[in-house]
Amino acid sequence: MKTNCLQMSFRFLSGIILVGLFCCCSAVRAQELPEYIELLSPAKTRQPNSSSQHATAGQVASNNVLSLDKAMMPIYASALKKFQKNILSRTPIIIARFTGGGGEMTLYRPGKEPLVAPSPSIVYQYVKSCGHSAMAIYQLTVPYITNPSRGEWRVPMQMYRGKIKTAVGSLDSLEVTDDQREVLRAILQNNLDFMDNSLKNGTFTLEDLDDFAKKFKPLAEKAIWFAADEQVSHWMTVLDQWKKMLGDDWNKVHAATNTMYVTRQNNILFSILVQYMGKESIHRRLILFETTEFVTSEEQMLSLLTRVIADRSLGMVYFGNYYLMDYELLGGGARRAIEEQCQKRGMTPILPTMSPFNSTEWPWRTDPKSGTGPATLEQTGSIDGAIRIRQRRRN
Repeated sequence: MKTNCLQMSFRFLSGIILVGLFCCCSAVRAQELPEYIELLSPAKTRQPNSSSQHATAGQVASNNVLSLDKAMMPIYASALKKFQKNILSRTPIIIARFTGGGGEMTLYRPGKEPLVAPSPSIVYQYVKSCGHSAMAIYQLTVPYITNPSRGEWRVPMQMYRGKIKTAVGSLDSLEVTDDQREVLRAILQNNLDFMDNSLKNGTFTLEDLDDFAKKFKPLAEKAIWFAADEQVSHWMTVLDQWKKMLGDDWNKVHAATNTMYVTRQNNILFSILVQYMGKESIHRRLILFETTEFVTSEEQMLSLLTRVIADRSLGMVYFGNYYLMDYELLGGGARRAIEEQCQKRGMTPILPTMSPFNSTEWPWRTDPKSGTGPATLEQTGSIDGAIRIRQRRRN
């Protein structure tokens, strides 16, 4: 009996304590917290009213329909993996990727390990590095061109000048030809002359930059030839060997290379591959992908190529045309919609002419009538004209 009374008393006291703690906690939550504590506490959320807790029939229907596209994506991704495996087992594929070392090419052959070609001679990188050092002068000066007297450019320029000075002292140890060494030295010395003059005077002008650029341009033309000759001769030698190795299977090769917008025009690796695959292969077995970065992975390139080949088969099955899926499927309808909307607004539609789905035209601008002015580096001029216009505006 005594034990039962004690148990009842304990439960009663425990209940009182729990109620008290609940009330205390509620009081703490209800009180205003200091700003330095409030920032760390959960944000207050509005409790939804009863009407908003239940989705309407329209919302349910909308979600049911939209979920089809979301659910299709993993199905598509799974199928692509299977397609990629099957494609690699049936046809040779070349993946040519842009890299800072002059490119990389891998040959995939059915039933064999991928064959990775060696990179171009390091001379390519020497020339490219020195050429880019001259471009750095632009980045070191133009952000401050309106007020160079403030001197914000001095420390970055002094630091980069030290690197250039060190590189100049290393030129004699490079394994390059005398002609190449002479051009590299001239580029670096031109950089130093401009930097030393700017640091000494504590300022620079657009005219100073123009004088620097005028001296650099003929050196750039020579450097570009050295780098291009190294790169092109190397990859053409590799493709000579691969074409001979594959024999009749060469005519089955699919190839892809990548570019950013700024390197699409006259793309080097694509242009080299065309020499071996023929113009009729453009967009059919040879594809130029525009990527968001200069360097992309081989896996991504293979996936993109697989998608193109797989979608083409889909286009044949669903629409009776093998290359239709290379184009924006909504593009035809959008073109008509643009024409109709322009007509309603009294506007003249600006749309390109239509080309066949199996067109083999080059994947960059080639029509000399589509613009005016130079088409090669050798045809370009200096910024003299821009300076004169600027001076006339001041006057």
